[in-house]
Amino acid sequence: MSPSEIAILIFVFLAFLWSLLHILINASSRQSQKLPPGPRALPIIGNLHMLGNLPHRSLQNLAKKYGPIMSMRLGSKTTIVVSSPKAAELFLKTHDTIFASRPQLQSSKHMSYGTKAMAFSEYGPYWRHVRKLCTLQLLLSFENRGFCSSLKVAAEAGEVVDLSEKVSDLVVGITYRMVLGRKNNDMFDLKGIIEEVMFLSGAFNMVIMCLPYT
Repeated sequence: MSPSEIAILIFVFLAFLWSLLHILINASSRQSQKLPPGPRALPIIGNLHMLGNLPHRSLQNLAKKYGPIMSMRLGSKTTIVVSSPKAAELFLKTHDTIFASRPQLQSSKHMSYGTKAMAFSEYGPYWRHVRKLCTLQLLLSFENRGFCSSLKVAAEAGEVVDLSEKVSDLVVGITYRMVLGRKNNDMFDLKGIIEEVMFLSGAFNMVIMCLPYT
């Protein structure tokens, strides 16, 4: 066995022990945190193994067992999953200001000038100002009207629509008009940059393995 393989095994073993330690600590304080019911988590990966190839269906099946508001651990992060319209309204409308802030990720700090982007900024005056600006530009955007019209035509025709592709093109078009004042610009591969940022934001971060569970 090579030295690099030995080092990887040692790292995995230490990460497992670190994860197990925090599971035992969190288990004793779970009731004091008043977390919703949820499935038992495994060390390191938490409940990631339960998501499967179709996470939305897996979460639906879990919600039938644990209820419309349940807690899961996705890796090192405790996550609250809401799966009913009534519960979603409580989070997104009735008490939306409490849950408006985003988690502070290392990727967002590096790629959005210290979490200055609307998607990652902490809720407050700055976030409200940026949201107002983005909403104004979005409502006045011709791309948005064309986007809604194309979805309506596709729905009436019973066609399959790739929403990820459609939304990506919409965001690119709006961003070009906001920044450059035109619909597109061949000098910049803005779509490729957005896709790379999304990939890096969700990529595995080894530093997280050394952080305590929350």
